[in-house]
Amino acid sequence: MPPRVLGLYALALMERTGAVHGYEVSQRIAERTRGAWSPGAGAVYPALAVLEARGLAVSALRGRRREYQITASGRALLRRIRAPARGDEAELPDLSELWEEIAGRSAPGPFLLRRLRRTIDGLESVLDRAPADRADARSLRTEVIAELERARTRFRKPPRPSARRIPGASA
Repeated sequence: MPPRVLGLYALALMERTGAVHGYEVSQRIAERTRGAWSPGAGAVYPALAVLEARGLAVSALRGRRREYQITASGRALLRRIRAPARGDEAELPDLSELWEEIAGRSAPGPFLLRRLRRTIDGLESVLDRAPADRADARSLRTEVIAELERARTRFRKPPRPSARRIPGASA
């Protein structure tokens, strides 16, 4: 059985930043979820221990902290997980509606609006961090604006049909 979400996130974090300690993993998760989830030591350290036991990470004591670093096996696991993501991102399953039901919110309208707001905020954050002269940031900005325009035209109310006069009918 593959590691759970917390362990997978820790592996991805290790791959991106190098060695990490448990408190750092917890803090990063809290930042990424805007405080919605802040796993404690009782969740983080067992997840890291599972990664180490499976050979996906190794640990070393550095001062008072135990730091974990991804192994070649951990990198290989991330490559296998990411393999379907190559190409069209639309092929990836969207599980957010399931989480909404678990949270007891099954009405799709408010959910979709919250999701759109989070997506726009995330895009804004990415674009704010990117230097203005980077071609990929300009390209992303252009794609976002074009997609919003397409959505706006799809959901715009159709024009009312003009009043036609029926021949032979009195006015």
